[in-house]
Amino acid sequence: MSFKVGQHIIYPAHGVGEVIGIEQEVIAGFDIEVYVVKFEQDKMTLRVPTTKAGNSGMRALSNDLILKDAFTTLKGRARVKRTMWSRRAQEYEAKINSGDLILVSEVVRDLHRTEAQPEQSYSERQLYERALDRMVREVAAIRKSPRDNAMDDILDTLTKARTRQAAKAAEAAEAEEEDNDNGENEAAA
Repeated sequence: MSFKVGQHIIYPAHGVGEVIGIEQEVIAGFDIEVYVVKFEQDKMTLRVPTTKAGNSGMRALSNDLILKDAFTTLKGRARVKRTMWSRRAQEYEAKINSGDLILVSEVVRDLHRTEAQPEQSYSERQLYERALDRMVREVAAIRKSPRDNAMDDILDTLTKARTRQAAKAAEAAEAEEEDNDNGENEAAA
Protein backbone atom coordinates (compact mmCIF):
# COMPACT_ATOMS: atom_id res chain seq x y z
CA MET A 1 0.00 0.00 0.00
CA SER A 2 1.27 3.39 -0.92
CA PHE A 3 -0.21 6.70 0.17
CA LYS A 4 0.56 10.17 -1.14
CA VAL A 5 1.03 13.45 0.69
CA GLY A 6 -2.33 15.22 0.91
CA GLN A 7 -4.31 11.97 0.69
CA HIS A 8 -7.02 11.32 3.29
CA ILE A 9 -6.79 7.92 4.92
CA ILE A 10 -8.59 5.89 7.57
CA TYR A 11 -6.62 4.67 10.56
CA PRO A 12 -8.76 2.16 12.50
CA ALA A 13 -8.17 3.50 15.99
CA HIS A 14 -8.50 7.19 15.06
CA GLY A 15 -10.67 7.54 11.96
CA VAL A 16 -10.02 10.01 9.14
CA GLY A 17 -6.55 11.50 8.88
CA GLU A 18 -4.47 13.21 6.23
CA VAL A 19 -0.99 12.15 5.13
CA ILE A 20 0.97 15.38 5.54
CA GLY A 21 4.40 13.95 4.82
CA ILE A 22 6.63 10.97 4.22
CA GLU A 23 9.84 11.22 6.25
CA GLN A 24 12.97 9.25 7.04
CA GLU A 25 13.55 8.75 10.76
CA VAL A 26 16.19 6.93 12.76
CA ILE A 27 14.52 4.74 15.37
CA ALA A 28 16.65 2.46 17.56
CA GLY A 29 19.50 2.84 15.09
CA PHE A 30 17.38 1.85 12.09
CA ASP A 31 16.59 4.18 9.22
CA ILE A 32 12.81 3.94 8.79
CA GLU A 33 10.47 5.64 6.32
CA VAL A 34 7.23 6.80 7.96
CA TYR A 35 3.94 8.33 6.90
CA VAL A 36 3.18 11.41 8.96
CA VAL A 37 -0.59 11.41 9.45
CA LYS A 38 -2.44 14.34 10.99
CA PHE A 39 -5.79 13.82 12.71
CA GLU A 40 -7.30 17.30 12.82
CA GLN A 41 -10.26 16.30 15.01
CA ASP A 42 -7.95 14.93 17.73
CA LYS A 43 -5.19 17.51 17.20
CA MET A 44 -2.81 14.58 16.91
CA THR A 45 -0.03 13.53 14.56
CA LEU A 46 0.85 9.87 14.08
CA ARG A 47 3.92 8.38 12.45
CA VAL A 48 3.29 5.03 10.79
CA PRO A 49 6.19 3.06 9.27
CA THR A 50 5.47 2.68 5.54
CA THR A 51 6.21 -1.04 5.77
CA LYS A 52 3.64 -1.49 8.55
CA ALA A 53 0.82 0.67 7.14
CA GLY A 54 -1.09 -2.33 5.74
CA ASN A 55 -0.69 -4.39 8.93
CA SER A 56 -1.92 -1.47 11.04
CA GLY A 57 -5.18 -1.38 9.09
CA MET A 58 -4.44 2.03 7.57
CA ARG A 59 -6.40 2.31 4.33
CA ALA A 60 -7.60 4.75 1.70
CA LEU A 61 -11.07 6.25 2.00
CA SER A 62 -13.92 3.96 0.97
CA ASN A 63 -15.12 4.17 -2.62
CA ASP A 64 -18.61 5.22 -3.75
CA LEU A 65 -19.84 1.61 -3.90
CA ILE A 66 -18.91 0.97 -0.25
CA LEU A 67 -20.45 4.33 0.68
CA LYS A 68 -23.70 3.28 -1.03
CA ASP A 69 -23.60 -0.06 0.84
CA ALA A 70 -23.09 1.79 4.14
CA PHE A 71 -26.21 3.88 3.53
CA THR A 72 -28.11 0.71 2.55
CA THR A 73 -26.99 -0.78 5.88
CA LEU A 74 -28.37 2.28 7.71
CA LYS A 75 -31.76 1.69 6.05
CA GLY A 76 -31.95 -1.86 7.39
CA ARG A 77 -33.69 -3.02 10.54
CA ALA A 78 -31.64 -2.66 13.73
CA ARG A 79 -30.20 -6.00 14.76
CA VAL A 80 -29.72 -6.13 18.49
CA LYS A 81 -28.59 -9.44 19.90
CA ARG A 82 -30.14 -10.58 23.13
CA THR A 83 -26.78 -11.06 24.83
CA MET A 84 -25.44 -9.21 27.84
CA TRP A 85 -24.69 -5.53 27.25
CA SER A 86 -21.00 -5.97 28.09
CA ARG A 87 -20.57 -8.52 25.29
CA ARG A 88 -22.53 -6.38 22.80
CA ALA A 89 -20.48 -3.33 23.82
CA GLN A 90 -17.27 -5.26 23.09
CA GLU A 91 -18.61 -6.25 19.66
CA TYR A 92 -19.61 -2.65 18.90
CA GLU A 93 -16.21 -1.40 20.04
CA ALA A 94 -14.47 -3.93 17.79
CA LYS A 95 -16.61 -2.85 14.82
CA ILE A 96 -15.84 0.83 15.42
CA ASN A 97 -12.10 0.16 15.76
CA SER A 98 -12.06 -2.05 12.66
CA GLY A 99 -12.09 1.06 10.49
CA ASP A 100 -14.56 -0.68 8.15
CA LEU A 101 -17.27 1.78 7.07
CA ILE A 102 -19.91 -0.96 6.71
CA LEU A 103 -19.28 -2.27 10.25
CA VAL A 104 -19.32 1.27 11.67
CA SER A 105 -22.65 1.91 9.89
CA GLU A 106 -24.04 -1.27 11.51
CA VAL A 107 -23.21 0.16 14.95
CA VAL A 108 -24.84 3.48 14.04
CA ARG A 109 -27.95 1.67 12.78
CA ASP A 110 -28.21 -0.65 15.80
CA LEU A 111 -27.70 2.06 18.44
CA HIS A 112 -29.73 4.86 16.81
CA ARG A 113 -32.81 5.88 18.80
CA THR A 114 -35.85 7.84 17.62
CA GLU A 115 -37.84 10.19 19.83
CA ALA A 116 -40.40 7.43 20.46
CA GLN A 117 -37.82 4.90 21.65
CA PRO A 118 -36.48 4.58 25.18
CA GLU A 119 -33.48 6.64 26.29
CA GLN A 120 -30.02 5.15 25.77
CA SER A 121 -27.73 4.31 28.64
CA TYR A 122 -24.59 6.41 29.01
CA SER A 123 -22.34 3.70 27.51
CA GLU A 124 -24.73 3.09 24.60
CA ARG A 125 -24.81 6.81 23.83
CA GLN A 126 -20.98 7.02 24.00
CA LEU A 127 -20.59 4.13 21.53
CA TYR A 128 -23.29 5.55 19.25
CA GLU A 129 -21.68 8.98 19.19
CA ARG A 130 -18.21 7.54 18.48
CA ALA A 131 -19.56 5.39 15.62
CA LEU A 132 -21.62 8.28 14.22
CA ASP A 133 -18.62 10.62 14.40
CA ARG A 134 -16.41 8.09 12.57
CA MET A 135 -19.02 7.59 9.88
CA VAL A 136 -19.71 11.31 9.47
CA ARG A 137 -16.00 12.12 9.08
CA GLU A 138 -15.47 9.46 6.42
CA VAL A 139 -18.63 10.35 4.49
CA ALA A 140 -17.65 14.04 4.55
CA ALA A 141 -14.11 13.21 3.37
CA ILE A 142 -15.35 10.93 0.57
CA ARG A 143 -17.86 13.50 -0.67
CA LYS A 144 -15.52 16.43 0.01
CA SER A 145 -18.44 18.10 1.75
CA PRO A 146 -18.85 19.80 5.13
CA ARG A 147 -19.23 17.59 8.16
CA ASP A 148 -22.71 19.00 8.86
CA ASN A 149 -23.99 17.88 5.43
CA ALA A 150 -22.73 14.35 6.04
CA MET A 151 -24.36 14.32 9.49
CA ASP A 152 -27.68 15.52 8.03
CA ASP A 153 -27.59 12.83 5.30
CA ILE A 154 -26.91 10.06 7.79
CA LEU A 155 -29.58 11.18 10.28
CA ASP A 156 -32.14 11.73 7.48
CA THR A 157 -31.47 8.21 6.19
CA LEU A 158 -31.92 6.74 9.68
CA THR A 159 -35.09 8.74 10.37
CA LYS A 160 -36.72 7.85 7.03
CA ALA A 161 -35.84 4.18 7.50
CA ARG A 162 -37.30 4.10 11.04
CA THR A 163 -40.46 5.92 9.89
CA ARG A 164 -40.95 3.40 7.05
CA GLN A 165 -40.34 0.47 9.41
CA ALA A 166 -42.81 1.86 11.95
CA ALA A 167 -45.45 2.36 9.23
CA LYS A 168 -44.96 -1.22 7.98
CA ALA A 169 -45.23 -2.56 11.55
CA ALA A 170 -48.44 -0.56 12.09
CA GLU A 171 -49.91 -1.89 8.82
CA ALA A 172 -49.01 -5.45 9.78
CA ALA A 173 -50.56 -5.04 13.22
CA GLU A 174 -53.70 -3.53 11.70
CA ALA A 175 -53.99 -6.38 9.17
CA GLU A 176 -53.50 -8.96 11.93
CA GLU A 177 -56.15 -7.27 14.06
CA GLU A 178 -58.53 -7.27 11.08
CA ASP A 179 -57.86 -10.97 10.48
CA ASN A 180 -58.55 -11.69 14.15
CA ASP A 181 -61.82 -9.71 13.99
CA ASN A 182 -62.88 -11.64 10.87
CA GLY A 183 -62.00 -14.92 12.54
CA GLU A 184 -64.09 -14.02 15.59
CA ASN A 185 -67.04 -13.00 13.40
CA GLU A 186 -66.86 -16.27 11.47
CA ALA A 187 -66.64 -18.24 14.69
CA ALA A 188 -69.71 -16.41 16.05
CA ALA A 189 -71.69 -17.19 12.89
